[in-house]
Amino acid sequence: MTITIYHNTACGTSRNTLALIREAGHEPVVVDYVKHPPQRAVLQQMIAQAGLSVRAAIRDKGDLYGELGLAEPSLSDDALLDAMMAHPILINRPFVVTEKGVRLCRPAQLVLEILP
Repeated sequence: MTITIYHNTACGTSRNTLALIREAGHEPVVVDYVKHPPQRAVLQQMIAQAGLSVRAAIRDKGDLYGELGLAEPSLSDDALLDAMMAHPILINRPFVVTEKGVRLCRPAQLVLEILP
């Protein structure tokens, strides 16, 4: 079974999620999504499969979110996705994809729901 984690080494939750996957005996495919973001369609699919709205999948911490005016409630999903594609750091993390599902693992323990 392939397990893929969209990982940011600077994020404690992402590091903890990766550690939980490894502690469960799996070596996942680790994607540094800041350097190698998923394609837009893949990101949209992950968000949908995780049962999230696009707004719930955008990282609202940090200066960039405010600087780009992304809190504006009238922004469309397309506009939010455009921002995430232009600035991958805005993709909330970590997303984990397995055959059992997709989760935005915040908190990290959510990964346990989709591990084999």
